[in-house]
Amino acid sequence: MKKSNYHIKSCLLLALLATIVFIQSGCKKDASSSSKGTPVITAIRNYVAHPGDSLLTSVGTGQWVVISGKNLKGALAINFDGVKASFNDAWFSDTSAIALIPAVIAFPSVPSDKLNTIQYITNHGQTTFSFPIVAPAPTISGISDESANPGDSVKINGLSFFFIKSVNYGGVDITSYKPSNDGTSISLAVPAGLTKGGPVTVTTKSGTATTTYNVHDFVTGVFCNWDNINTYPWGSDTQNSSADFPGNTGYYNVLTATNLTPFDNAWYNGGRGVNMNGAQWVPAADIGASLDSYAVKFEISVPKTTPWVNGTIYVAVNYGFTYIATYAPWKNASGSSTPFTTTGWQTVTIPLSSFRTNNGTGTQVASITDLIGASGNNGMNIWYMNDGATPVKSFKMAIDNIRVVKIKLK
Repeated sequence: MKKSNYHIKSCLLLALLATIVFIQSGCKKDASSSSKGTPVITAIRNYVAHPGDSLLTSVGTGQWVVISGKNLKGALAINFDGVKASFNDAWFSDTSAIALIPAVIAFPSVPSDKLNTIQYITNHGQTTFSFPIVAPAPTISGISDESANPGDSVKINGLSFFFIKSVNYGGVDITSYKPSNDGTSISLAVPAGLTKGGPVTVTTKSGTATTTYNVHDFVTGVFCNWDNINTYPWGSDTQNSSADFPGNTGYYNVLTATNLTPFDNAWYNGGRGVNMNGAQWVPAADIGASLDSYAVKFEISVPKTTPWVNGTIYVAVNYGFTYIATYAPWKNASGSSTPFTTTGWQTVTIPLSSFRTNNGTGTQVASITDLIGASGNNGMNIWYMNDGATPVKSFKMAIDNIRVVKIKLK
């Protein structure tokens, strides 16, 4: 009987201990949960190495920042002026969070209640922090057709084209233009008064951007324009029909190919290449410049009747394959493809940093000198080749105004 009572008491004691442990565990869990209170933002810091890690009084688009405060873990969304930022909560602590402010914020269309706000949403609450978010100085990434004729429509592409004060195209002030709602482009007609080449300048309330290269310039850095600069000894068909390729600037070249078998790299067969004699790629005084400060440029036109769906343009130096740059706009980064055509002519920009070994897929060339020699003067080739496993039924592309120009001041 004593043993039985002892056994019962022991079981009751164990049950009581288990209950206490369970309650304590629950209390700990509740205590832990209670520490996940509403997020609080106290400051915004610059995301750079010490000593630049300093408090900010305002931020702009496309900027990495550190958000300081408490209860910041568990972020679900971080919105700047109502636009979602990029972040990785795995990098966060309860007192700091790293976020990339969106590159595009359509400032003129931001609702007044969201202007200059940072909204921080977590799985345990949210807060809104008032902070100046300003439109940065504009940047110009390119012109849709640098060689367009007066009267033709073009776009200035870039970022932060908000609160525009003035636009100058090739030395002519533009009074009629239309910026996109997201500030990434400005549409305009090439002015009738444009008679010579000049840069493009956009001035906003936040600053000024000016291209280092000229538009409507058929001389600077030009290898071949099939009009007054013609350095190619042999190649494909040349014509000046505005019916076939509207918007042309004089004569141009046409690259064509039909019924190419897979991996047909015979660029030397008729109609597939432009082969130019030696000319000055880069001024001798600039031969030590960075690779991405100069680019090969040309205009192309691809008719909607013959979309570009396979095959690649190769850019070579004096018939060599040591370094190659490639251009295949129908290829998507995801590995898929989209048939490519143009509306009229458009400018292609291939920085010299794009030249690589192994047919453009290997190691980047080390310097401008390694690419074109110490003099900066060498031949250039532009070839169309079928470098894929799919046959090419038909390819047709007009090309004009092949040149090498400075695109960055460095």
